[in-house]
Amino acid sequence: MRNTAEEKRAVAAENAAVGRGRDLFIAGEWRPASNGATFDDLDPTTRQPMARVANGTAADMDDAIAAAHAAQPAWAQLPPAARAEFFYKAVEVFNRRQQEFCNALIRETGSGFGKAMFECSLVPLALREAAALTSQAVGEILPSNVPGKVNAIKRKPAGVVGVISPWNFPLYLSLRGFIYALALGNTAVIKPSEDSPLTGGLMIADLFAEAGFPAGTVNVVTCDRQGAAEVGGKLINDPRVARISFTGSTAVGREVAKACAAQLKRVILEMGGKNPILVLDDADVDYAVNVAFFGAFLHQGQICMSADKIIVARPLYDTFLQKLVAKVEHFRPLEPDSQMCVIGPIINDRQLDRIDRLVSQATAQGAKIHIGGRKQGPFYQPTVVTGVTPDMAIYGEEIFGPVALVMPAESEEEAIRIANDTQYGLSAAIVTGNAMRGQAIAPRIQAGMVHVNDSPVHDEPHCPFGGMKASGWVGKWGGAGAIEVFTDQQWISTQVAARQYPF
Repeated sequence: MRNTAEEKRAVAAENAAVGRGRDLFIAGEWRPASNGATFDDLDPTTRQPMARVANGTAADMDDAIAAAHAAQPAWAQLPPAARAEFFYKAVEVFNRRQQEFCNALIRETGSGFGKAMFECSLVPLALREAAALTSQAVGEILPSNVPGKVNAIKRKPAGVVGVISPWNFPLYLSLRGFIYALALGNTAVIKPSEDSPLTGGLMIADLFAEAGFPAGTVNVVTCDRQGAAEVGGKLINDPRVARISFTGSTAVGREVAKACAAQLKRVILEMGGKNPILVLDDADVDYAVNVAFFGAFLHQGQICMSADKIIVARPLYDTFLQKLVAKVEHFRPLEPDSQMCVIGPIINDRQLDRIDRLVSQATAQGAKIHIGGRKQGPFYQPTVVTGVTPDMAIYGEEIFGPVALVMPAESEEEAIRIANDTQYGLSAAIVTGNAMRGQAIAPRIQAGMVHVNDSPVHDEPHCPFGGMKASGWVGKWGGAGAIEVFTDQQWISTQVAARQYPF
């Protein structure tokens, strides 16, 4: 006879197969939307429904916030080791169920097998990092000019953290949005993207429920695109929510920031990117091509860190371009359930049409396509473009698709100028035969993360993740930045010896 956890997983798998419902997760319980409504979660390859998910309302979000608010004090009072143990249990559960998550990423988001496994590989690392954070120092003692006074600077959990997560790396980015906050004694409410409600929310809720996290510590409210403004607005504007953790487009991020600023509520934002790779004149061309291909085409370019601009020193430019195009020729769009898939489907028709519009406009203005450049069913062909100029929309806008712009640079100074000629500043890469040279150039790149001799698509859960300019605001994710972002500093002074007052 199956135990409860096994039975739940079997039911979940059956529901996925037949497209039956997925409920909201509020206060430790699965329940339908308050109005009984559902919406279809679409497979990006077939554009057909793969599951039917609860279409939550603002009232449901209110209930989720109330549950998180009620659960937070008791969760924060748990000893650090007790909180950590829940995260270690989540690692154990995830490792056992990793293939299930991998399969869901492939089906729900069009992830290739390699990308799905890459995303899954980050999850245990992040959960362990969160567990370690429970016992990190969160205070200090400062001296006093008053005899007999002790100044203690403590940090306390902010309270409820609202998470608005994207569809492209939904599992990892949703987790990253709240697990460090959770480790520090906060609770969470997640509103995943309507394009990834399972891997970005409901499967995470199921993981944390199986790991035994107390009811109300993690809550998930899903909704369709039409309801996102109202349901997300409730999460952002509710005074019981102390922090908003947002990952998504810069346009939406600006609106989230405005709403939070009106309430003097802190928000952590990771937004768009126009990420450059600088290939210097001493680089190994073959290695640089591999870095560029991975950075530009992993998950068909649908990553905030994807390389949009590949800036190549003029002496290497022709050879680099030839070899990059030759490499791209070996990779054609494939259905993501093929283990050979590198270029999978674009998440939806809106994004597919947007990519096509950017490329078409650029070519009409004189840019040259060396390979690709067309829609192919739900896919966009991997594309290499040259001759792009600053007056073209594709030069400044984030592409978020399998399109690489290759640009020559006459000097190191010009390469740096082109790299910084953008409103964005998320990630960047420098490829050079001299690592010290790369380290010297890196501080001149206006990006929150610069990787020398590696792809701009890189993350390690213990490192501070975030951008500059229009790519990020206020704080950093990862264990290194979480204490500052998800706790409030409090000064507590204690007069241990009687103080002499002047009157």
